Amino acid sequence: MFDMSNLTEEEKKYLIKLGNQIREVRNSKAWTQKKLGGEIEKERAYISKIERGLQNVTFLTLVKLADVLDCDVTTFTKNIPDIE
Repeated sequence: MFDMSNLTEEEKKYLIKLGNQIREVRNSKAWTQKKLGGEIEKERAYISKIERGLQNVTFLTLVKLADVLDCDVTTFTKNIPDIE
């Protein structure tokens, strides 16, 4: 499991925001976590961890997610980090 204790609070916020944005796209397709996991050959629990910001996702996983959800990787990373 990914060790969150080594992350700064800011880094944790980035992962949570990323997860929320992935969840929004998944929900817009009316897909379950199980369906999404099956599409990218991952367990539902893995998708849950991503969406809750408990899993640091590799770039290739982001590409797979974007591919099956028919969107661009930038959809997930929009406004990360928030630059003011």
